[in-house]
Amino acid sequence: MVEHRLNTEGADPLMLAGVNDRNIHEIGRLFSVKVVMRDDQLVLRGMIDSLERAVPVAQHMIELARLRAPFDTPDIARFADGVDALGVDGIVHPDEEVRIALPGSRRVIVPKSDGQRGYIRAIQDNDVVIGIGPAGTGKTYLAVAAAVDSLYKKRVKRIVLARPAVEAGENLGFLPGDLQEKVDPYLRPLYDALEDMMPHDRVSRAIEDSTIEIAPLAYMRGRTLSDAFVILDEAQNATRAQMKMFLTRLGLNSRVVITGDKTQIDLSNKSDSGLLEVEDILGSVEGIKVIYLDGKDVIRHRLVKDIIKAYAKVGGGEEQ
Repeated sequence: MVEHRLNTEGADPLMLAGVNDRNIHEIGRLFSVKVVMRDDQLVLRGMIDSLERAVPVAQHMIELARLRAPFDTPDIARFADGVDALGVDGIVHPDEEVRIALPGSRRVIVPKSDGQRGYIRAIQDNDVVIGIGPAGTGKTYLAVAAAVDSLYKKRVKRIVLARPAVEAGENLGFLPGDLQEKVDPYLRPLYDALEDMMPHDRVSRAIEDSTIEIAPLAYMRGRTLSDAFVILDEAQNATRAQMKMFLTRLGLNSRVVITGDKTQIDLSNKSDSGLLEVEDILGSVEGIKVIYLDGKDVIRHRLVKDIIKAYAKVGGGEEQ
């Protein structure tokens, strides 16, 4: 049994330990070590090989607590995965982290994994980004965060969010109400992401004055989208013709993010999905970046990652 002490001076003790010491317990559980907070020290006891894995993660937690940067037990598990995969280089120092600050909600969006980090950087550096990965990897959420950030900083004049309304067959005429009322149920996930980043009244005003537009993909035809941050969500349900139509809407000073999951195609003929071929057709075009997220990037309930892996094993979908 070996003991290692880390200096915690300047770190927020509650943020470091977590509510009811759950962060401390998580370190102990993940690495089979005993962890005690004593004065300005974090004391770890265990076998040498366990400490070699635990110490970089504990040190990273201390640095985050000094910066008052929030983290939780799922984040600690991801820190551990990074250390196991790449050693000390598997953890990004807080000073090098990619952040999206949203002044309207006083929130700071920080990527939770290397995959998410690369995804945000790709959005910042390219005019068109295609994010492909399973449910819960933050594809839509981070894209909306980047869009809101661009709007706040006046890099664009509006945000356009589109989604194929496959459940309604893209034929919404038979539904009661005006256009917004017809498509709201199918576009609700986009509203949820927006309202998590902007005050509700501001979202409502932005939609009323068309600063933010949320519409089914079919309504993009014939338009040119300039000075806009445009997101196509659930792109696996766009046909090949719709994908080409959408991409050719791109106007001057605009950015496009396409998100999708190739394992969740709802089209009657799955081979018609435009997402299946767009990566091959456009992957080598300068200014267009294809980013792949996988199970390591899942941020939802810890069971989601296991569910994705279980389905992948029985052929229910690739863990892409």
